[in-house]
Amino acid sequence: MHMDDLAHLDWLARIDTVRERLALWAAQPVDWEPLRPAQSLTARLLARLEPLRLRWEDPLIVATFGGTGTGKSSLVNALIGEEVTPAGKQRPTTRQPILLAHPETDLANCLLPLDRIEIVRRDFPLLRDIVLLDCPDPDTSESDGEATNLGRLQELLPLCDVLLYVSTQQKYRSAKVGDELGKAAESCRLVFIQTHADSDSDLRDDWRKQLEPHYRIAEMFFVDSRLALAEQRSGQQPTGDFGRLLTFLSRELAVSRRAGIRRANLLDLLDQGLARSEALVQPCLPLLTQLDEAIEEQRRKLGRTMAAHLADELSSCRNLWERRLLEQVTQSWGVSPFAGLLRVYQAQAMLLASWSLTRARSTAQLALWGAWQGVRWIGQRQANQVEEQRLSRLTDLGIDATELRAAEFTLAGFVHAAQFRNSTAMAEADRSSSELAGRNFLTEVSRRLDEIIVDLARRNTGWFVRAVFEIGFLTLPAFLMYRVGRNFFYDSFWLERPLLDLNFYIPAALFFVLWSSLWLWRFLVRLRRGVQTEIRQLATELAQTTSLDDVFAAQETLGRTARRQWSELQLLRETVSALRLTLESDSRLGGRQSG
Repeated sequence: MHMDDLAHLDWLARIDTVRERLALWAAQPVDWEPLRPAQSLTARLLARLEPLRLRWEDPLIVATFGGTGTGKSSLVNALIGEEVTPAGKQRPTTRQPILLAHPETDLANCLLPLDRIEIVRRDFPLLRDIVLLDCPDPDTSESDGEATNLGRLQELLPLCDVLLYVSTQQKYRSAKVGDELGKAAESCRLVFIQTHADSDSDLRDDWRKQLEPHYRIAEMFFVDSRLALAEQRSGQQPTGDFGRLLTFLSRELAVSRRAGIRRANLLDLLDQGLARSEALVQPCLPLLTQLDEAIEEQRRKLGRTMAAHLADELSSCRNLWERRLLEQVTQSWGVSPFAGLLRVYQAQAMLLASWSLTRARSTAQLALWGAWQGVRWIGQRQANQVEEQRLSRLTDLGIDATELRAAEFTLAGFVHAAQFRNSTAMAEADRSSSELAGRNFLTEVSRRLDEIIVDLARRNTGWFVRAVFEIGFLTLPAFLMYRVGRNFFYDSFWLERPLLDLNFYIPAALFFVLWSSLWLWRFLVRLRRGVQTEIRQLATELAQTTSLDDVFAAQETLGRTARRQWSELQLLRETVSALRLTLESDSRLGGRQSG
C-alpha cells in the first residue's frame, strides 16, 4: 500500500474517532439547560458531515463567489478559455447557476440540484480534476427565498469545496457579500481574486487587512479576465497574475490534493460548529460558580450550627466519657497504691452496698436494702440511657430540620437560576444523604472518642504522671507510718514513752482521707480537663471537615456533571483545532480563521 494511502486512512480514522466522540457527547443526557442548544447544534453538525464524508473521491466543486458586477462570469470564461457563460455589467448577470464539467465527469454523487442548474461540458485540462460552478450574486435586491438568486446561492454554497472569492475596487467592502462569505467559508477553502486589473488599482494590501482578522490568506491574485481570455483565444498562455492563478489552481486542486481539501473543509466545519457551541455555553459558566459558592456557604452555616450543637451534646454526656476514661486508666495503671485508690473510688458504690448488707439484721432490712439498691441501679441505668440518647441525637448532624429546609429552599433558587432542570427528587435526595451522613458521622464520632480515650489513658498513665501522683499520694501515708513506727519501736522501748492513742489515730485517719480525696480530685480534674479539651477539638474538627461532605450532594453533582460535560466539549474542540492546524500547514489555500 502506498504511503499516501496509509496517510489518508490514518486521517479518516482520526476524523471517525472525533465524529464518534461528538455523537456520544450529543446523545448523553444533560440537566444543564445551556448545554442543550450546544447538543442540538452538534447533532445538526454531525448530520452536515455525512455529505462531505460521502464525496471523498469525487471531483472538487469550485464555485465563484462575489458581488454583482465583480466579473465572476468573465473569470469563469477565462479559466475555461472560451465564453461559456454570459458576462456583462448588468445587475445581476448570472441568474441561473451554470456548472462546467468535463465530458467524462460523473455528476451523480455531487449532490447539487442538477435539475435547476445549467450544465456545460468542455474538454479543458482544468476540468479533469474539478467542476466549476458560476454562482448567482448574493447582493441582489431580491428578497430571500428559494426561487431568488440569494436563495439559490444559499442552497449551493454548503455543497462547494472551494470558493473563488472575486471582488473589485468598488465591492471589496460590501457588508452583505461579507456576511454570505462568512456563512459559506465554514466548510470551504478560499482563493481571493481581485478582478478588473485593466481599470482598477491594486488594493490587495488593504483588502488583506480587512480579511485577515477573519480569514487565513496565503495567496491573493490581481487579474484581467478579458485579457486572459483574449490571450487564450489567440493560442497564447495567459500571462501575469492570471497565468499564476491557473498554475496555482492546477497544483492546489489536483487529484492528489482532493482528499486533503475535503478533510480540511470537514474539520473547518467541525471547528466552527464547536466554537459556536462553546459560545452558547460560555456566558452561563458563572452560574455554576455561583451555585458552588452557595453550596459551600450553606455548608459553612450549617457547619457552624453543628459545631456548637455538637460541642454541647458531647459536653452534656462527658460523664460517660470520663467513666470510660477512668476505667481505661485504672486497667492501664497496674497494681500500686494510687491505682488502689482509683479502684476504691470506682467500687465505692459496691462497697457501700456491701457494708449496708452486713448491717442488715432482719428480713425487712434486707428487703429495704434490695429496694434501695434497685432504685439506685434504675437511676444509674436511666442516667446512662440519657447520655446514650444524647449521643444518638448526633445522627442528625446537629442540624435542625427547619434550618435544613431553609438551606434547601435557598439552594433551590440557585439551582433554578443556574438553569438546571427542576428535579422533584432533590429534597428527598438531600434528606436521605443527610441521614446517611448522620449515620456515618455517628460511627466516626464513636471511633474518634474511643481513640481519644485510649490516647488520654496513655498520656495519663505515663511514667512521669504516675511518679508524680504515686509519690504525692504516698507522702502522707509514709509520714504516718514513720510516725507510728518510731513511736512503737523507738519511743516506747528506748525512751519509755507512752504509745500513741486515739487522739493521734483519729486525726491521722481524717487527714489521710482528706489527703487521698485531694489527690483523687486532682487526678479526676486532670482527666476531665483532657476530656473536655479533646471533645471541643473533636466537635470543631468534625463539623468543619467530614460531617457535611454528603449534605447537598445532589446539587453538587449537578454542577460537577455540567462542568465535566463542558470540559468534554472543550477537549473535543481542542482536538479538532489541532487536527485543523496540521492540515493548514500543508495547504496554500485560504480558509476561515479558527473560531
